[in-house]
Amino acid sequence: MTRWFWPRGLRVRLLVAFALVTVLGAAAAAWSSAGSASTALVSSAQQRITETVVGQIRAITPQLTYPPGQDALDRLRAAVVGDTLVTYQDLRSANFTGPDLVTAELRTAVRTRNRLVTQRITVNGTPWLLVGTPIMITAPDGARTPSGIEVYSVHDLTSVEEEINGLTRSAVSTAALALPLAVLLALLAAGSVLRPVRQLRNTARRLAAGDLNARSAPQGADELAELTVTINEMAESVQTSMAAMRRMQADARRFAADVSHELRTPLSTLTAVVEVLATTADGMEPDARESAQLAITETHRLVRLVEDLMEVSRFDAGTAHLRVEDVDVAGAVRDCLRARGWLDQVEVSAPNEIVLRLDRRRLDVIVANLVGNALRHGGPPVRVRVSASREQVRIEVTDSGPGLPEHVLPHVFDRFYKADAARARTPGSGLGLAIALENARLHGGDLTASNTAAGGARFVLSLPREDA
Repeated sequence: MTRWFWPRGLRVRLLVAFALVTVLGAAAAAWSSAGSASTALVSSAQQRITETVVGQIRAITPQLTYPPGQDALDRLRAAVVGDTLVTYQDLRSANFTGPDLVTAELRTAVRTRNRLVTQRITVNGTPWLLVGTPIMITAPDGARTPSGIEVYSVHDLTSVEEEINGLTRSAVSTAALALPLAVLLALLAAGSVLRPVRQLRNTARRLAAGDLNARSAPQGADELAELTVTINEMAESVQTSMAAMRRMQADARRFAADVSHELRTPLSTLTAVVEVLATTADGMEPDARESAQLAITETHRLVRLVEDLMEVSRFDAGTAHLRVEDVDVAGAVRDCLRARGWLDQVEVSAPNEIVLRLDRRRLDVIVANLVGNALRHGGPPVRVRVSASREQVRIEVTDSGPGLPEHVLPHVFDRFYKADAARARTPGSGLGLAIALENARLHGGDLTASNTAAGGARFVLSLPREDA
């Protein structure tokens, strides 16, 4: 289906609309004037010709005898200027230089109406005016009766047609001359209208880029000025809200960092005590041993939580840095699994020749979080597959469990988010995947979550190659 072209730019649309309205208005006015003048010209020419014919007939009719003979008809025909036809019963007198243009319609109208009748026709592109009239006999008492004599006169209206064509050309010229003026006026109007619009656009772009101090000065008292004031008020409100939000976020981050830092020393002491407690737990009574084991587990969980909070605080403060080195990715993955005793529980598919410059410790954190989650919440077998292309290295961790519910996928990397409230006391801190994502981004890569075709969860770590 053909689509009509319509310019998209506001300036172009204003120019086109303004020019169209002006030109159409000028054209309509010119055409209306030309039409009125054309009608007046035709009416004037018709009236002039009719009056001339009537005057010439009146001048000769007192000299006619009734009933007329051929000589009388010839004298009457000669008295009328132009191509003329005079008829009386079977008699006829004509001096047509061209074809006989008198129509049967005109003759019928003259005979039935007994008065002067005019008709305009066009033959072979030439306009003609036909005038037909009966000769009336006036009695002494004033009564008028048809004499039976009919006069038909034919007149060329080419000169009138040429005048009308001249008026039409003048109308076209007027509309054409209006176009440059319309464009000039449209440019001026568009400039005055679009200047504040461009200022608002630039202000909006600065706001979108993060410059919350961007403002536009309102000009005038029209709708654009009101819009400018509204946008300035909106920007002021956003700036105030963002400043308050930043203060709250900074306070929250500083609080988490301070609390984590302050907890390290007492937790170190508590950890030492718990380790001593763990060595003597076997000789305790069952109830005491159970309480001791619970204290040991919760202490280790608290230590991990504090360590994760410290790590998150470094990311938030922008103080987390990479210590890059050439790392055999396959070897680093196997070392991570071996250190945690997971080699027998995980299927690893990794070519040994993939070497990447990255932070080994942070890669270990990412892999440990992904595989640990798969072992705890997924189903066996858990698989780790390493692959490489010219642009990036991918580490894919999948399991055969129930997978991630659709409502969980958008939040799986949120801090402290747990899909199942029943797992609130699991060993994890709720920060593992968030820290893994931050570490991936710190390397310039990304970490995504999805489900496999079989239903299990899939996490894919993408790390860019240095040459890419």
